[in-house]
Amino acid sequence: MSGQSLLVPGELSPTRSVPGNIRRPEYVGKPAPTPYTGPEVQSAEIIEAMRIAGRIAAQAMEEAAKLIAPGVTTDALDRVAHAYMCDHGAYPSTLGYRGFPKSLCSSVNEVICHGIPDSTVLRDGDIVNLDVTAYIGGVHGDNNATYLCGDVDEESRLLVERTREALNRAIKAVKPGRQINVIGRVIESYAKRFGYGVVRDFTGHGINSSFHSGLIIPHYDSPHATTVIQPGMTFTIEPMLTLGTHEYDMWDDGWTVVTKDRKRTAQFEHTLVVTDTGAEILTLP
Repeated sequence: MSGQSLLVPGELSPTRSVPGNIRRPEYVGKPAPTPYTGPEVQSAEIIEAMRIAGRIAAQAMEEAAKLIAPGVTTDALDRVAHAYMCDHGAYPSTLGYRGFPKSLCSSVNEVICHGIPDSTVLRDGDIVNLDVTAYIGGVHGDNNATYLCGDVDEESRLLVERTREALNRAIKAVKPGRQINVIGRVIESYAKRFGYGVVRDFTGHGINSSFHSGLIIPHYDSPHATTVIQPGMTFTIEPMLTLGTHEYDMWDDGWTVVTKDRKRTAQFEHTLVVTDTGAEILTLP
């Protein structure tokens, strides 16, 4: 695997502004969001609004990813995604969520999730996950993907490719009448073929007018995930696979989660709505 030195926190740029005419989620300026008490099955109107939010999030991520190259800072990626969402009338959902300071998460190499964009410079051989969520029309659309920066070693490339495949297999397993734990069962059984760790403490989630509704989507075969999948449910699947342990440490910033053994990790995510026969991806560009 790559011999890159481990990441250290960089310097944060000033908070980016959002035009005043763009609707904010209710949690902006508060310590935490108001707990969601609505249904997990959504109306046709909410689902259509989520298609719009999901498309903007996917396109913002795609625009930011075009910049990924050695020498580029993660803050520059944040700037591009932020501008794209604002230009399309959307609020970057992570900005101000429980105090998160930026408009996307940038998780490089050993960072499992929730990396904060800063002055960190991408290096040849890095892998970088971008996690982008857009809020528009009163709903959120959430997606992420892991990208290669320059010439990436074979072990890391395979991890990225197989994590994407784990997500694809999990989406195909979504059927009305099945329990939520079928999702994690499919991901874990596939990951085990390659000896990968499957992160347990960070999961997929229900999403709608709430960024995180309270519905939990584990990526391992959890005996507790017995909720029955129903048409109209909206949630994310976002497997995090590691080259080593699934255990983690957290930086002092309270957000950046790194593998305990500092081995590399990859993640992919889509927001889905359950249909009568399977699942529709709402986060396609």
